[in-house]
This record gives sequence, structure tokens and C-alpha cells, in this order.
Amino acid sequence: MKKLLGVTGCPTGIAHTYMAEEALKEAAEKLGAEMKVETNGAVGVENELTAEDIAECDGIIVACDKNVDMDRFNGKPVIEVPVADGISKAEELVQKMLNGNVAVRGGQVKAEGTETKAEEGKDSIGHQIYKHLMNGVSHMLPFVVAGGVLTAISFLWGIYSFDPSSDQYNVIAATIKTVGGTSMGMMVPVLAAFIAQSIGDRPGMIAGFVGGMIANNTGSGFIGAIIAGFVAGYFCKFVVNALKGLPRQFEGLKSIFFIPIITVAVVGILMQVTAGPVSGINKGMMDFLAGLQNSSPIILGLAVGCMSAFDMGGPVNKAAYVTGTTLLAQGNFYFMAGVSAACITPPLIIALAATFAPKKFTKADRAAGLVNYVLGCTHITEGAIPFAAKDPVRVLPILMVGSSISAILSYVMKVQVPAPHGGFLILPLVHPAVTWVLCILAGSVVGAVLYVLTAKDVEQK
Repeated sequence: MKKLLGVTGCPTGIAHTYMAEEALKEAAEKLGAEMKVETNGAVGVENELTAEDIAECDGIIVACDKNVDMDRFNGKPVIEVPVADGISKAEELVQKMLNGNVAVRGGQVKAEGTETKAEEGKDSIGHQIYKHLMNGVSHMLPFVVAGGVLTAISFLWGIYSFDPSSDQYNVIAATIKTVGGTSMGMMVPVLAAFIAQSIGDRPGMIAGFVGGMIANNTGSGFIGAIIAGFVAGYFCKFVVNALKGLPRQFEGLKSIFFIPIITVAVVGILMQVTAGPVSGINKGMMDFLAGLQNSSPIILGLAVGCMSAFDMGGPVNKAAYVTGTTLLAQGNFYFMAGVSAACITPPLIIALAATFAPKKFTKADRAAGLVNYVLGCTHITEGAIPFAAKDPVRVLPILMVGSSISAILSYVMKVQVPAPHGGFLILPLVHPAVTWVLCILAGSVVGAVLYVLTAKDVEQK
């Protein structure tokens, strides 16, 4: 029996990571192979691959949207794909590995210290850029969620409870809002720092953090953070390579003196010089989106709904979600209402369809469908992925329609959601809460009806 290894990881480290792990294990068992999978989730690395595991394996499947240590796999057949492929194409990936039609990763083999002459299986440039960006987003999200929820909790004492000059002032609320605001304020610097860290390792993170702080202080915001992160990361790699020729005696001086000073100076000055135009672009984009929710809520809801349900936790979904969190940090609670509603709807569509039309589902799918009640109510969109992956041409448009209805109604009814995550757990903070729930249920019911009408009865064994 062939021994295969896997590595999975998604930007948030919540759902895709473990869905890909399960899919790869099931595919390997079906095709008669042994599979061990390392997960890079929100709590860190679990089931880590050891040097012995790697030495004894016949190949590694890396289904990951975040950076992991790839050099440890040098000299071994490696397939590197997005985490979504690990879920939807698991059997195909395992079969390809078993067939032996996989390039060997080049570079120095760590365990033996030898150089392999085989061709290296390289990731595409687009996916590399996406992984760097998502590394920043995955580290940024906990700051946003913690800060957003704490800020929202402070509003329970009143919207102006943090203001000493207001009649609503409460010292506890003011303290909680200060803590939450500090956490939210870390969003831009952390995003820039960890984009840079993904590209240029620790030295890149230093310059990225400084560039992100400047972007935050000058109003360059989210766009400035992305620019600072990528510039810092790639410039740091250039500087490190340029200084490789220095004698070993200068190694300590190089890492703690030359590289930080050069990279921080260049990135910092660049961000200061470009602060004006970048902040103008950032403000213009945010003002446009904020204006769109008032002037064209239907168009905005349609766009947000389609983006959120298109890949459910993937890059398109994350674009809508990160935009919502950015506006949330600026005090716009309306935009996030539509984004959250659109993210909650897909799993509820599946759950409702499984409840009221069990003949359309296999026994296993029906059980998984009912779990989507919990996933949907807690804002975990990824629960609908297995159902969409089986029949994307039919299911994805239905999920997009349902999500769009939920988002449009949320914007039309002017619902405010002051927290970036949590689903129905944050209902006490939503205004008006009942209206928001009804908006989501409307989109979910329409989607469930369409799902049932277009699905065929499944023969139960």
C-alpha cells in the first residue's frame, strides 16, 4: 500500500482546512492508499508531518491557500493546488499521485543534503500572490472579529455610551469600546505585516508592519496595506539576496542592523510619498460603496450576494467580506448586514431543503444537510460547499439567488450589523434584529424551493 501525505490550510483555518483533510483521506481509502494529513487551521498546525513521515512517503498533496514550509518536501513528488481543489478534486489528485505522473520538487533535500535534478513542481504566480494576500487576511480576521464584537457589545449601553459628554456615558462601555477599537485599529498594520511575512519571512514582516502603520495613519487603509505588504515582502527578498555575499562575520549585523534599516527606510518613505493618492483612491472606493447602499441597494445586494455565494469562503467571497470589515472599522454598520446575510444563507438553503424534501438527498447528505442549520446560524458558509461541488452548474446559481435576496432585503430595510462575525449569536447587537432574521429566511426559503424543484429524487438504499 502506497503511503501518501497531505497538507491542507485555508485563510481562516475554520472549514475548508478540515473539509479538504476529510476529502483527501476518503479518496485515499477508496483508492487503496494510506494517507496522513497535516492541517494548518485557526489553532495552528495539527497532525504535523515528521521527517520520518516525509522520508517514507510516496508523494505529498498540498491543498493550501496559505504559506507552509515547502522545502521539507524537496526530492519528493509534490502536487500543489488551492484548498478548494482538495475538496472537489480529492479523488483525482490521489489517483494522479498513485499513477506516478507527478513532478518531483527540486531543491536541496534537507534530510540527505543532496541536490535533486528532477523538475520542481511550481505553484502558479497568481496562486502565490493569492496565498500571500490570504496570509495577511487570515492573521487580520481575529483582530477584526474580536474588536468588532467588543465594540458592538459596548453599544448595548447606548450608541454614545463611550462619550463622557453624553447622558448615555458608562465607564464599562467606554472601556470595552476602547479595547475593541484598539483591536480593530490593528487591522491594517497586521494585514500588511503578514502579507510581507509570507513573501519575505521575518525581515519582511518588520518593514510590512511599519508600512501598514503608515498606511493606517495616513488614511491609505486597506489598499495601502496591500501595497505596503507586497512592496515590503519583495523588496526584503531583494535586499537579503543582495547581501548574501557579505562575510559570515557580518551575519548578526546584517540581520539586526542592515536589513531592517534599509527595508524600513525604503518602504516607509515610499508609503509616506504615495499616501496622498493612495488614501484618495481608498476613500473614493469606500465612499462609492457607502453611497451605493443608499442609491442602489438592489444592485449592491445582488453583487454582494453573488460574490458571497460564488465560492463560499474563497477569494471572491473574501473580497466582499474584507470590504465589509473595512467599512465596519469606519463606522458603517449597514454594509456588513448584507455581507453577513449573504454568507449565512447558503447553508440554510441546504438545511431547509434537506428538512422538507428528504427524498432529494441520500441518507448521508441529509444528515450533513441538517448540520448546516448550526453552520449557517453561526456564519460558516462553507457548510454548503460539498453540495455545490457535486452539482455546481445547478446549485451555485441557486445559492447566489438566495444570498442576493437576503442581502438586498437587508440593505432595503437598512439593517445595521456592528460585528463582523457570529451569525445569529450576535442578534442582541443587530438593529433591527427580527427584520434581519426575516430577510435571511426569505432568501433561504426561496433558495430552498428552487433547490428542491430542480433536484431529482435520490434512490435510497
